[in-house]
Amino acid sequence: MNNKTAYVILICLTLFCCAQSSFAADTTKIYLTLEQCREMALENNADIKNAELDLQAAKAQRQEALAEYFPTVSANAFGFHALDPMIEIGVKDILGNTAFSNNLNHIVEQLAPQLGISPTYTTMQHGYMASVSLLQPVFAGGRIVNGNRLAALGVDAASTKKNIVRRTTTEEVEKNYWQIVSLEEKLSTLGSLSAMLDTLQRDVSSACAAGLATESDLLQVELKRNELKSGRLQIENGIRLAKMNMLNSIGMAYTPYPQDNTDSIPCIDDIVLSDTIGGLNPPMAYYMDEADVAVAQDETRLLDLSVSAKKIERNMVIGEALPEIGIGAAYGYSNFLDRDNLNGAVYVSVKVPISDWGKKARKIQRYDSQIRKAENEKEYLSSQIELQIRQLWFNLETSWQQLQVSRESITTAEASVRKLAAHYRAGLVPLSELLEAQTQLQQCTDNYTDQCIAYRTVLRAYLDRTGGDM
Repeated sequence: MNNKTAYVILICLTLFCCAQSSFAADTTKIYLTLEQCREMALENNADIKNAELDLQAAKAQRQEALAEYFPTVSANAFGFHALDPMIEIGVKDILGNTAFSNNLNHIVEQLAPQLGISPTYTTMQHGYMASVSLLQPVFAGGRIVNGNRLAALGVDAASTKKNIVRRTTTEEVEKNYWQIVSLEEKLSTLGSLSAMLDTLQRDVSSACAAGLATESDLLQVELKRNELKSGRLQIENGIRLAKMNMLNSIGMAYTPYPQDNTDSIPCIDDIVLSDTIGGLNPPMAYYMDEADVAVAQDETRLLDLSVSAKKIERNMVIGEALPEIGIGAAYGYSNFLDRDNLNGAVYVSVKVPISDWGKKARKIQRYDSQIRKAENEKEYLSSQIELQIRQLWFNLETSWQQLQVSRESITTAEASVRKLAAHYRAGLVPLSELLEAQTQLQQCTDNYTDQCIAYRTVLRAYLDRTGGDM
């Protein structure tokens, strides 16, 4: 084997190893779609977890209110042991302090020791009892029924709030996602301009060598290249920060340091967003009547629930001024007079509030004011919700129109760059004009990217409100 053949083999092996290394690097990439990010946010976002906990708490409160329909059963026990008997009865305690009772007491005191008994009767030195009671509410002024209705409204409100949190969270995740995509598109634009400047630098270098251009032109190109390098560094840093913000919101683990990269914790630079800008349809493809949309909003549902809750709370206050009726039963065992006793009873409990009528009347008036206030807020906020839907639509139309203008600007800027490049090569315009045209092309391209992201963001907010889909 000659040296030339060995050299060729070495080069082939080197290229093969580089290809294998590149392939291995590509396999470590993690690609995230927008839908995956939305699903991860719905599963891991802290606000959504808290909203689910609020819903569980509301359901538990509803079960708590439901238990008021059932009887309450309680077990009671009591016992005591005194140093001395609490009851001690003699002859004089029964007959009084008379001559007859004194004589009789004297006889008893003489005969009692002979008979092995005490001259006095003592008891209640110790005792105990145990009982089980049951109380079934029959009528409580409607407070049990209204309490259950209020608890059911609480579950409905918690579920509605959870839907709102889910919607706002996914909107925020999508906004962050497209912000990263926008920065990556701008980074791609800088790459294209850098390629153009590389070509221009070669042309200017050749022209300088031939005496057709000055060294100042070459320096201007080099300054522009450095400007693009600085912009690239800023955008790359912005991409990392935006990724960190989004990954935190969806609950995905990452590390910003390549040396800490593991299978479970990837480096942030290895996480790639796979969705791209494109496939945008005009607004009329998604239009829905704002009045119909406003009625179906979760916020509108919350306003309805707020008014209903105030009315139920008022009914509960009225119930506090009504009688309470309950029936019950009790059965127990006792031993207080040195005798075992088993007994049971059934009873009816009636409680009629008398002195609180004035206080309850004022409280009802207070709730009447709160109900009117809630109805006024519902009327105003309902119109505001409809206005928000209409504003979203107007923003969507405006964003689409700006998108078309920015697209036309790119076409114009590209034509200007081509024309000035030809004129510069022909020596008809200075280099500064060509560089300025390239800067304008970059600005137009970045503006188009921003308009695409703005349109997608507004469109997602509109579709989340209308229930539509892209």
